[in-house]
Amino acid sequence: MQLPQAAPAPTPDVPAADRAPIAVRELAESLIERSEAARQQGDYRAGSALAREAADLAAAIEDDGLHGLALRVLAVHLVRLGDHEQAVRSTVLAARLLHGAGDEKSACKAQTVQALAYTKLGLHDEALAALSSILDIAERLDDRELQFWIYNRIGGVHGSLGDYRQGKAFLTRALGLARTDLDDESVFCILNNLSDNAVGLVKQLRGEGEEAAAAEALADGLDYARDALILARAAEHPYRESMCLGNHGTLLALAGEYAQATAMLRRSGELGATHGYRSLELEAMQGIAAVCLLEERVNEAIATLDMVLTMASEPNEKTTIMAVHEQLSVAYEKQGDMASALRHYRTYHDAERTVYSAMAETRARLLTNRFELDNARLEAERARLEAELHRVRREELERERLTWRTEAEESARRAREDQLTGLWNRRHQDEELPRLAKAATTGNRPLCVAVADVDRFKSINDQFGHQVGDEVLKRLADILRVGSRPGDLVTRMGGEEFCLAFADTDLAVAWGICERLRAAVEAYDWAGLRPGLHVTISFGVALLAPGGTAPQVLDAADTQLYRAKRHGRNRVEPALPVRLRLA
Repeated sequence: MQLPQAAPAPTPDVPAADRAPIAVRELAESLIERSEAARQQGDYRAGSALAREAADLAAAIEDDGLHGLALRVLAVHLVRLGDHEQAVRSTVLAARLLHGAGDEKSACKAQTVQALAYTKLGLHDEALAALSSILDIAERLDDRELQFWIYNRIGGVHGSLGDYRQGKAFLTRALGLARTDLDDESVFCILNNLSDNAVGLVKQLRGEGEEAAAAEALADGLDYARDALILARAAEHPYRESMCLGNHGTLLALAGEYAQATAMLRRSGELGATHGYRSLELEAMQGIAAVCLLEERVNEAIATLDMVLTMASEPNEKTTIMAVHEQLSVAYEKQGDMASALRHYRTYHDAERTVYSAMAETRARLLTNRFELDNARLEAERARLEAELHRVRREELERERLTWRTEAEESARRAREDQLTGLWNRRHQDEELPRLAKAATTGNRPLCVAVADVDRFKSINDQFGHQVGDEVLKRLADILRVGSRPGDLVTRMGGEEFCLAFADTDLAVAWGICERLRAAVEAYDWAGLRPGLHVTISFGVALLAPGGTAPQVLDAADTQLYRAKRHGRNRVEPALPVRLRLA
């Protein structure tokens, strides 16, 4: 049964700006108290409405301290409602107002809420920055409550990053503070967070083969969850109980107690559904599906996960959708339906790219909001934002290269790989280069091909031995692979010869890329491999002529390679004179 929502405050007929400031302040303070009471009942929607009204009243009478306090309370509700971006906006302004009003402690508490919202958004750097900026203040004030929340949130960030050991260290430190000086709500919060961290820690330790440590972490996690559940039920707080039941059920599943785990997860989902906690309801359903998979009840798991996908339609459920597709991929693989498994695996990666893009867009919007509050930092922050967006795009391009391959596809790949260097081999080159040439001719787009040859490689083998020669080829391959662009074709033609193909690239740019690779080879610490060893490489580069073929452009590049050898080696020779200023 859902708790009754707090009744809206009566609003006088007189406009807020015209009311007596004292009366308005008292009304705002009353609204904040009622908002906090709603939070204690788990009624976050009513609480957020009350806090928002209090913030508007405080702003109308220009009471910065009260305005900041109302915004901080509002942000706590927004986090629970899943509106993490707006929670960040509220806490940024709240901290600014409270610092300006001289209330350092309240400003720091606002930033701990801000860090939680950042963590929920996946913006871990921003979360840690917010927390590190206030840790010194908390220690200077010798405020143990503030120190508790900072250590608690730092532990949560580390857990979200997958560093569960470090997460437990900070959370345990916070637990000591809570049990010594703080109230039951704080103790519940840290116990629940420790149980949540234990889920990841147990899985990590088992994956590393540390079974004894995993068993100890599981026992600790179950103790934390049991104690947290007692406190949640004593407080008659449905959100806390639902959240705690979810963690407890997941830990029981890890312990092999599947029936009890399922019962707890079902109760967690029921509380979430009853009280409108959609994210907790969906998490519980995912947990139930995970238990079904552990018990080999694959059809039931798939049906549950399909239901989660249908329900996860809100914008803030992107990470849930991503996780469900990954679970469905595993489920269909267990069922032997490899086509469906592959489909969900690819959808999972598409969703992952969407989540990362959404994180970048969120970061952009939040930074823009900060610009409006602090124009002096506009240009510097904009540059950081653009760099971050470019980094995300590069990561997306790299992820697009990763696909699910069946055993047959993997076998075909190995047949096209050079066993020594890991580069594509001549067979793959003979198939791929004609395709690139045809695409370039059809689309009237440039295609450049380079042939590279290690200078005096025979003397390296003769002087240092074939084992060193093989290692030289491996490291050269790494330099070429790392220094080339994601879409470039890099192959080992045979012996000490390599081929590179640059689609949609004119001769000047291809020349520049090869020159950069040549310089990287020359600058490499070859003496670290064997004292006295020095390696250089020569390149010939050619542009596909209109109507030309792959063999023709390859022959042209090979001709330029021999020209480079005749002109002294350790150089790049293009097929046509090009004006190019190399950086």
